[in-house]
Formats: sequence, C-alpha cells, structure tokens
Amino acid sequence: MTIPSLLSQHCKPLKGVTPMTEAQFLDCLAAHPELQGWCWVGNSIERSATFKNFYHTMAFANALAFVCHREDHHPTLTLSYGACVIRLDTHSIGGVSMNDLICAAHINQLLAS
Repeated sequence: MTIPSLLSQHCKPLKGVTPMTEAQFLDCLAAHPELQGWCWVGNSIERSATFKNFYHTMAFANALAFVCHREDHHPTLTLSYGACVIRLDTHSIGGVSMNDLICAAHINQLLAS
C-alpha cells in the first residue's frame, strides 16, 4: 500500500474528529519521512529550528506564517535571536489531527529550502 505524501495534502475542516494519540502519531512519524524532527509534547507536536541570526529567524517566521495561513492552520511560535520553536495542535478538537501533520510536513519543506 502506498501512503500519500503529506505534502500533497491540504488541511480540511474537522467535525466530529477525535484527537490523535501519541501512538498514532508515532506510527505516522515512522510512515512519513517528511515529519522528521517533530516530537510529541503534551497534546501537541513540536519541533525547534535554529538560524544564523535574528533576521533569518524572522524571515522564517514570516514565511511560516504565509504557509500556515494558506492552510488556515496556525501554530504557536516561540521566537528568540537564532531559534524558533513551533508547536502544532488543533484547537477545535483539543489535540493533534492530520491537519497538524500536514502543516508539519509543509514546515519541514520550508526549513529544507
């Protein structure tokens, strides 16, 4: 069975969806190399990225804002001089959904560019 890339998918409105469990996330992490670097934290997924300086950190944050706005999905960001911590969860369901994984894959693509 071929698993479609998360990069080929887009976020969808969620109704009646239950949050993903940590075990389900770990299964997705193993099946989708485009999720490399993300980890389970509480009821969210998170990853950190480091940058050369504050300018590059802010340039990344602005590009990330564009990507996430396009998906109508909005992360929690913690910015500092040369680093950004990105946390994703789906507020409407109180935990992690496929929308978070889709955004995580798109964020990883942004970090790779």
